[in-house]
Amino acid sequence: MEFSGVKRRKPRLADDQRNACYPHSLQFYLQPPSGNVSLTEFETLAIDRVKLLKSVENLGVSYVKGTEQYQSKLEAELRKLKFSYRESLEDEYEPRRKDHISHFILRLAYCQSEDLRRWFIQQEMDLLRFRFSILPKDKIQSFLKDSHLQFEAISDEEKTLREQDIMASSPSFGGTQLELESVYKIPFADALDLFRGRKVYLENGFAYVPHKDIVAIILNEFRTKLSKALALTARSLPAVQSDERLQPLLNHLSHSYTGQDYSTQGNVGKISLDQIDSLSTKSFPPCMRQLHKALRENHHLRHGGRMQYGLFLKGIGLTLEQALQFWKQEFIRGKMDPDKFDKGYSYNIRHSYGKEGKRTDYTPYSCMKIILTNTPGQGDYHGCPFRHSDPELLRQKLQAYKIPAAGLSQILDLVKGTHYQVACQKFFEMTHNTPMYREKTRWQLSKTQPCKTVKCIF
Repeated sequence: MEFSGVKRRKPRLADDQRNACYPHSLQFYLQPPSGNVSLTEFETLAIDRVKLLKSVENLGVSYVKGTEQYQSKLEAELRKLKFSYRESLEDEYEPRRKDHISHFILRLAYCQSEDLRRWFIQQEMDLLRFRFSILPKDKIQSFLKDSHLQFEAISDEEKTLREQDIMASSPSFGGTQLELESVYKIPFADALDLFRGRKVYLENGFAYVPHKDIVAIILNEFRTKLSKALALTARSLPAVQSDERLQPLLNHLSHSYTGQDYSTQGNVGKISLDQIDSLSTKSFPPCMRQLHKALRENHHLRHGGRMQYGLFLKGIGLTLEQALQFWKQEFIRGKMDPDKFDKGYSYNIRHSYGKEGKRTDYTPYSCMKIILTNTPGQGDYHGCPFRHSDPELLRQKLQAYKIPAAGLSQILDLVKGTHYQVACQKFFEMTHNTPMYREKTRWQLSKTQPCKTVKCIF
C-alpha cells in the first residue's frame, strides 16, 4: 500500500470485481490491502476503527455478550461508523473496504507491545463473534472456505447415521435440535479443546462439531493467525516508523481518547469550593479521589500530582480565581508562607488556565495519558491506581471504598488483564449503582439458581 498526501478519487471497479474483493461482511484478514490511500483517509479509517473497538470493549463490560441488548447496541455502532456487519443485497463494497484497510492500519499501531496486542486481539475476536452470529446459514460454508478453514458441513444422511454418537458427546442436544443444527467435519487437531473436555465425537481422525461449538474453534483459529501476524508486523515496524508522516499518527492511535469531548467551555463555574470534599468521595474517579485525599492530609502535592489534579478541577468547572484560592488555602495549612505560594506556585496555576506563557488553554489529562506517561515514584500520588498500585494495596483501597466482594473480583480480574479503563468504568457503575450494573448483577445471580428455564448466551 502506498500513501500520498493528496486525496485522490478512488477508481470505480466493476460490480463483479467489487463483490469478489469482499464476498462477506466478515473476514480473517488474510491478505493485506493494495492500492493507494491518502494520508487523510488513512487517519480517518484508523480513528473510526479505534472508536469501533473501544465500543466493542465497553459494550462487553456493560452488557452480557450475545444478548439482544448487546447485539442491537453493537449493530447500531457499526451502522453509525459505516462498517460492514450484515450480509445485504445493497452495495457493501465501501464498508467492507473500510473494515479491511482499517484493520491492517491498527495492526501497525497495536503491535508495539504485549499489552496493546492482547487488547487488540480480544476486541477483534469479539467483533468477529458478533458478525459470525448474524451470518446467514447459507453463507457460512463459503465463508469458511474463503478463510482457508477445512470445516465441511456434513449431509443430512451422514448426520442421521451418526446422530446417536453426536448426541452422546453433546448431552444438551435433543433429537429435534440436532435436525435443525448444522454439523461440521473438521480435522481432529483443530478440536483439541473440545476433545479435552470430552465434548465432541471423533471418527477416523475427524471431529464432528455442532454449529453451537464451531464458533469457539473459529475464534481460536482467528486468534492464532492474528497473533502470528502481529508478531511479524512488529518485526517490520522499524521500516514503517522511518516514514515521518506515519510515525506520529501510529504512536497517537494506541494512546488516543475517542470518547466525549469534555472541554472546559461548558463546565466553567459549575461547582463551588465547598462541594469538592463531598464530590471527591461520591463522584471522583479513584485517581482524583486519591490525589484529593493526599492533598487534604499532607497539604501539598508534587508537580505531577498538581498538574493532574489541577487540570481535572479545571475540567469539572473550577474557575481560575477559585483554583488559586483552593490551592493557596491548602498549602498555607501546610505551614507555607503566602508570599512563597504567590511567587512559586500561582504562576503555574494561571499558566494551566491559559493566562501566562504561550496562553494555551490546557485540557484535563486523558485516561491514556495518565496510564502511560509520568509513572509515579516514591512520595507521588498521581497516576492511575488500577495501573500503578500494588495489587494488594489496590484491593484494600477498593474494600475501603465499600466495593462488594463480587464486584471486587470483577475489577481485579480486569486489572489483571490490563483493562485499566474498563476497570475504572466498572468501579463507577458499582459505586453509583447504575441500572446497568443492577441488571447485570441480577443476571449473574440468576446463574447460581437451580432454575432450568434461565438461558444465558455468551
